[in-house]
Amino acid sequence: MSIDEIVTAYHAAMLHKSPDELAGLYAEDGLHEFPFGGLAPYKGREEIRAGYHAMWGGTTFEAQEVRRVALYQTTDPEVVVVEQNVFAVAAGHQITVPGLLVLRIRNGQIVHARDYMDTSAITQVRAAAS
Repeated sequence: MSIDEIVTAYHAAMLHKSPDELAGLYAEDGLHEFPFGGLAPYKGREEIRAGYHAMWGGTTFEAQEVRRVALYQTTDPEVVVVEQNVFAVAAGHQITVPGLLVLRIRNGQIVHARDYMDTSAITQVRAAAS
């Protein structure tokens, strides 16, 4: 898969709330980190699958659109930065969650993701679900 195809598939998995689609984009030993937000990293494809199953299955958060704002190539050919906005509904409230993904992609698979989400927007999601 090309970088563009991986990013498009990543966003589709978010829209579908599909941990299987998302985990399928990762190398078997892939790592997904959340530098902001207080979540422990997911280590390995199966932990990514299980972590997102628990995260997406336990919330009323429904992504309506994932908009790619920009895709930045870096000087390292394996690393790209994706600027994105997730437009969602949580417990009847419209919420926008801006974020950045820093992806290391090797041989058509994500080997490392750093998922930077707007923590104030995540707080709104959690408050709406209460």
